[in-house]
Amino acid sequence: MTELRSERINGNWDRFVGPFFESWAVFKAPQAKSRHIIAYWTRDQLKALGFYMNSDQRRLPRIVAWQYFVSIQLATSLASLFYGISESIGDIVNLGRDLVFIITIIFICFRLVFFAQYAGELDVIIDALEDIYHWSIKGPARKEVQETKRLHFLLFMALVITWFSFLILFMLIKISTPFWIESQTLPFHVAWPFQLHDPSKHPIAHIIIFVSQSTTMLYFLIWLGVFENMGVSLFFELTSALRVLCIELRNLQELCLGDEDILYRELCRMTKFHQQIIILTDRCNHIFNGAFIMQMLINFLLVSLSLFEVLAAKKDPQVAAEYMIIMLMTLGHLSFWSKFGDMFSEESEQVALAVYEAYDPNLGSKSIHRQFCFFIQRAQKPLIMSATPFPPFNLRNYMFILKQCYSILTILANTLE
Repeated sequence: MTELRSERINGNWDRFVGPFFESWAVFKAPQAKSRHIIAYWTRDQLKALGFYMNSDQRRLPRIVAWQYFVSIQLATSLASLFYGISESIGDIVNLGRDLVFIITIIFICFRLVFFAQYAGELDVIIDALEDIYHWSIKGPARKEVQETKRLHFLLFMALVITWFSFLILFMLIKISTPFWIESQTLPFHVAWPFQLHDPSKHPIAHIIIFVSQSTTMLYFLIWLGVFENMGVSLFFELTSALRVLCIELRNLQELCLGDEDILYRELCRMTKFHQQIIILTDRCNHIFNGAFIMQMLINFLLVSLSLFEVLAAKKDPQVAAEYMIIMLMTLGHLSFWSKFGDMFSEESEQVALAVYEAYDPNLGSKSIHRQFCFFIQRAQKPLIMSATPFPPFNLRNYMFILKQCYSILTILANTLE
């Protein structure tokens, strides 16, 4: 029994660190590419964390028990944060700190509910993108496609490693705050009945609360980081698929060498490929619609609140620095989605240009010309990462959100004077 448990732990650990070792192996071998897409690897990481809520995982009693346990821990943390607000009323800095972490936990809870509802549908999309990734490419485009897939994988993994480094560093700093800030006895300000959080009255209970806070928040922030990587990577894989389609289109005439039958067959295949990308995009936007709306609202609140608290706590550099880090992480999270939304839309617009470059009016029958015209017309409408009725995720709307945060900050700052 002990050996089986050890193998299970090793298996989960291997699953979690698998993408990091894979990226290192791909980096060292110039001709190699990843065995799977990023979304596949992140799905494995979520399974390793024991909180992947598709139908298969829900049939495993051990996994279900673990999910209930950590969910109760998270709910307890949220309740104690709410209870602690009563001690912060009248102190703008401490009240703001409580609200920041309450909003963060509510965001995590919403992500959990969303994932429980759509895990099965996300599986379908990941499997479809995994199949597309493994399609064999023939002809002159093959080498460039392989290099593109390799480069995209390494670039995204570099961002993942950077993001995880900042996330873990923030949590280590937050967990250690009671050791270098005298006024703080726990990583997060909470209150418990019977003053259980007071180390002078209940030292053992205080230690238990400290360990529970630290492990629960570390676990769920890592889970949230992995989940966000998986969500963004779905659109990034669609971007990569669009890039592959553009490469194939630009090499179409060289592949066909004037053979109309091959040209028609390949053109139909690429048209269907483009249609599949559009369908997967619509499904992703539909699945993430509620999550995107919540994400925009939470980011807006956190940035505005953090900026306000930086001003309110300007006489306390340590507290101001803490809020500055939270604000930068929130902006990083929002810009992470916005930049990939921009890349996705820009790459979709390149498809129309690639089809136009592949079109030769002197070659092919009327049906081939009609197929080209249809392809060009359909590709002129850019694909977007959107949350109806909000505007799409891109850097332009990202700047708009920042301007609104600045406007609110100006109003709040005037109240402090």
